[in-house]
Amino acid sequence: MKEQPNGLLLYYNKTKTMDIKELLNRTDRFAANAGCQITEVDEQHAVAVMTVTEGHLNGGNVCQGGALFTLADLAIAALMNCKGQLTFGISNSLMFVSSARLGDVLRAEATMVADHHKIPAVEVVVTNQEHRTICHVTGMGYRKGTSLPE
Repeated sequence: MKEQPNGLLLYYNKTKTMDIKELLNRTDRFAANAGCQITEVDEQHAVAVMTVTEGHLNGGNVCQGGALFTLADLAIAALMNCKGQLTFGISNSLMFVSSARLGDVLRAEATMVADHHKIPAVEVVVTNQEHRTICHVTGMGYRKGTSLPE
């Protein structure tokens, strides 16, 4: 893995170098269909963003919890996979603090808590454009013995 002058974090997969942000934005189709996109990644934090649309609203006319989890999960995936080793989530906890509404621009910032070689742990805070906390998410992963797929 190597940080470039432009701040992009690259990982080495055999003979190919790839940007983890570009890789996950391209290959995580579920998150992309939900309107989520990774904007920042380094070895200690990752950021994903999403604007709340009509399609994210639940029966109470606020952002559905699954959409919030999808946003946080993308930030977790970026951080846990930034070293190029395939890592899957094995446990997550989500605590809702306030509601996100139509038009809110949400930012999920994941921070590494324990960068264990097999079971990393991450905390995520999701905020809106007014920096109001929407939810907290914790996640644990399992690092497999293989490189990320291209």
